[in-house]
Amino acid sequence: MSDSAPSQRTKVKRAAQRAIYDKHHVYTILDEGLVAHVGIVQDGLPVVIPMGYARMGNDLLLHGSISSRLMKAMKAGTDVCVTVTVLDGLVLARSPFHHSMNYRSVVAFGRPQVISDPQEKDAALEALVEHIIPGRSADGVRPNNKSELTSTVIVSLSLDEASAKVRTGPPKDDKEDYDLDVWAGEIPLQQTVGKPLDDPQLKSGVSVPDYVIEYTRHSTT
Repeated sequence: MSDSAPSQRTKVKRAAQRAIYDKHHVYTILDEGLVAHVGIVQDGLPVVIPMGYARMGNDLLLHGSISSRLMKAMKAGTDVCVTVTVLDGLVLARSPFHHSMNYRSVVAFGRPQVISDPQEKDAALEALVEHIIPGRSADGVRPNNKSELTSTVIVSLSLDEASAKVRTGPPKDDKEDYDLDVWAGEIPLQQTVGKPLDDPQLKSGVSVPDYVIEYTRHSTT
């Protein structure tokens, strides 16, 4: 496991003992998460946009409309900061100061590269769908048409400059506060999956596939 930051800007400074620079841990968090927050500086002002993503090898894939200001900025070669967080629990302490959350997060820096080859764009879009719902691409979904590919921008961001930060466990209170008559501990949180709802216009006779019925999202570590 790597114990050193891949670059100075990925080095965790606050609560550095929670930093993890090992690629396996970075990949695992990204593979479980669903929403990335992508930050850029545009016209001197910070802009952060939530969006879907996928990991393909050591690259993070992002996509959006060709008219999106974020995608335009990335096509122009701007640097980005991408964050993904998986929330695992609330941490209730004996003082407001020490309340916290248990989480696993990834921060990545870099300059995205535009994917322009049609076959590579197709593969990237399939990876994005499979990240959200594994098994979907092989279930008779219509292929992307030329118009859809043309109107979509897909970029890849190398994960060479990525770090993870993880908090686990109970609150860390001041020694004298442990005698207080107040409950302290953890409230675990996890994503749950509800019952699938048919599209009102679903063709008669089409049943819910197994990969939807059995859908879950959990850590593999």
